Amino acid sequence: MSKRLIRFDWAVKKLLRNKANFVVLEGFLSELLFEDIKIEKILESEGNQETEQDKYNRVDVLVQNAKNELVIVEIQNTYEIDYFHRMAYGASKALTENLSLGQSYSEIKKVISVNIVYFDLGQGKDYVYKGTTNFQGLHEHDLLQLSNKQKETFTKQNISDIFPEYYIIKVNQFNDIAKDTLDEWVYFLKNSEVKDSFKAKGLAEAKEVLDVMRLNQEQTYGYNRYLDYLHVKASEALSLKIEAEWRAKQEKAIEIVKKLIKRNLTNEEIAEDTGLTIEQIKKLKNIEE
Repeated sequence: MSKRLIRFDWAVKKLLRNKANFVVLEGFLSELLFEDIKIEKILESEGNQETEQDKYNRVDVLVQNAKNELVIVEIQNTYEIDYFHRMAYGASKALTENLSLGQSYSEIKKVISVNIVYFDLGQGKDYVYKGTTNFQGLHEHDLLQLSNKQKETFTKQNISDIFPEYYIIKVNQFNDIAKDTLDEWVYFLKNSEVKDSFKAKGLAEAKEVLDVMRLNQEQTYGYNRYLDYLHVKASEALSLKIEAEWRAKQEKAIEIVKKLIKRNLTNEEIAEDTGLTIEQIKKLKNIEE
C-alpha cells in the first residue's frame, strides 16, 4: 500500500518551516548530499517571504545547517529558459547577504543550491546532476589544490569546498523505478506518494506530516487553490505551445500560397493544397498585387 500525500513544493512553503517538521527536509537533504544533515534554522529573506505577487511559481527556502552552511532549496514548476542564470544569482545573493560588513572573505559560508525542476532543463540523460567549481591547468591538466596552510586555516580539503555547490533534480525525467533511497525521494517528488517499502530518511515522517487529512480547513482551501493554479499554468503552457505551432503552420502555408499564386493556380486549387480558405487566399492575392 502507498499513501497519497501533499505535494512537496506546497509543503515546503506551508508546513516544513515548522521546527517540529525539520526532520522531513533533513531527510531529503541527507539522502541527496550523502551525509547526515541537521537544520539549525530557516533564514528568512526577501527572496522567500510571501507577498501579494507570490503566485506559487517559485518556492524558495534558505536554511542553515549544523555545519554553518547555507542550503537553498528551490522548486520550479514552469519552464524558464534562463533558470541556470537564476541558480547562479540565487547562490551569489545568499553568499553576499550572509557576509557581514567588516568580515574577511574567508568567513563566507559554503552555499549549497538544490534545484527541483518540473520541466526539461538543458540537455542530458540523467535526472540528478551535481555541479562544483574546480580549476584545471591548461597545460599540465592538473587540478589546482589548496596548500597545506590553507587547508589548516580554512578547515577545507578542496577548492571546491569553498565555492557554491549545485544540485539539479529533473523530476519529470525520472522513470518511477526507485533503485536506491535517493530515488525513493525523487519518486515522492514526482508522484506525491510514499510506498510502504521505501526506507529513505525522512519519508516515514513525510507520510505523517504531509497527510492531506491532517490539514485544517484553511490549509485545505489554500492547498486546493494551489492545485487549481498548477492546472491553470499547465493549460496556459499547452495553449502557448499550440498557438505557436498553429502560427508556424499558418506562416508555412502562406509562403506556399505565395508560390502557388505565381504559378497562376486557381483559388480552389490553392485552398485544396494549403488548407487555407478562399477568403484568406483572396486577401493574400490583394497583398501580392
